[in-house]
Amino acid sequence: MTDAPNLATNLLSTAVALVVVLLLAWVSLRALKRVQQGRTGTRSDGSEVPQVVRSVGLGPRERLVTMRYRGREYLLGVTAGAVSVVESHEIAVENDATGGATESGWMSHR
Repeated sequence: MTDAPNLATNLLSTAVALVVVLLLAWVSLRALKRVQQGRTGTRSDGSEVPQVVRSVGLGPRERLVTMRYRGREYLLGVTAGAVSVVESHEIAVENDATGGATESGWMSHR
């Protein structure tokens, strides 16, 4: 009957190890999400980073992607073999009724 304490010890140590691994995975995912959301759209040297506003799947390998870069909004058609600019326009900044600035573009009318 000496196997019962060994079995209980093994099960307990396995459960503790599983909890530690799951906790590390959860902390890592939260940190990654925070880092990705914290991006401001500019690099440390001050240059602007292209921003994906929205992506819509049209087929298994085709997408429409809206991007913002350097004050312009681009509607891109993306396929397995090419990326095409469907349309682009400058982002207009307007003042709303509260006096705050709002951007107008394709995605501003959701």
